[in-house]
Amino acid sequence: MDTEAVRSFVRAAELGQLQHAADELGVTQQAVSKRIAALERKLDVRLFTRTTRGVELTLDGQAFLPHARNIITGVDRAITAIRPGSRALRIDVLGLRSAQAVILHEYWRSHPETDLDVVTLRVNDPRLAVAAVQAGDIDASFRTVTDPATLPRDTRMIHAFDSRLELLVGPRHPLASARTLTPPQLRRHRIWVPGIAPRSEWAEFYDQLATDFDLRIDAAGPNSGTEVLQDILADSADVATLVGARDRYIWPTNYDLRRIPIVNPTLAYPLSLILPRTNPHPGLQGIINHFGSLPPLPETAWLPSWATKPRRSDGDIEHTRR
Repeated sequence: MDTEAVRSFVRAAELGQLQHAADELGVTQQAVSKRIAALERKLDVRLFTRTTRGVELTLDGQAFLPHARNIITGVDRAITAIRPGSRALRIDVLGLRSAQAVILHEYWRSHPETDLDVVTLRVNDPRLAVAAVQAGDIDASFRTVTDPATLPRDTRMIHAFDSRLELLVGPRHPLASARTLTPPQLRRHRIWVPGIAPRSEWAEFYDQLATDFDLRIDAAGPNSGTEVLQDILADSADVATLVGARDRYIWPTNYDLRRIPIVNPTLAYPLSLILPRTNPHPGLQGIINHFGSLPPLPETAWLPSWATKPRRSDGDIEHTRR
């Protein structure tokens, strides 16, 4: 089956006009019409009916369309598997306000020639992000598989950077006037982190943090977004939360929220990058090199037991073609 004929069919179905499909594909309307006619002969069905407004799918065309889309997606993935530099570098971050997104934006500002696509997979289980890397849907993911032995052999995980934690509180909170805080000072205070998802890496992180420092981590309630959380903190005298020092948050001036660094030891969330073991996108190397320029943690820092440690080989990625 001619995949370009299938592609022409899909675009014509989505746009409703052969000319619009031809313009997008960079060919003539006659070429698109011939491709679709050849496809109809191959399938022995009519895919379109012509109308004064353009083209409309027949019942057979409607049945064929989702399968045709899958064919084109598969072809595109196959091409990018051997030519990963042929499209934008696509990296998954936990959130567009997260430290990972901030770091990527900083890198792009100093390397504006980088064709970068920052996305957020709406998944909590890191294994689903690994599967997306394997499928070629993304080139890398800022996720951590806390047991590296379970990683598929065609992927690898490297240390990216460590995100220092700060306490975020409203002006009425008893710790609001502190310039810095130590972990023992957080004991007995309610630290609200709503919506901690089971099986997620951050669920393991907060479990260890609470155990090691005897902290009261409250995960009650759904995660309704940072705006709702900030509303509650602004009016509360007993609720606090933890945020990354590089995380980007904005709130109304009258909220008077305070971000307070945690020291002695500094609490840090370790961030890893999952990528293909062979033939990664060529744009990844520059970003991995950029991680090495970020300030290191102080000597007195706490990380969970599963944190991946930076190694000399972490800055090298393999380009062997399968």
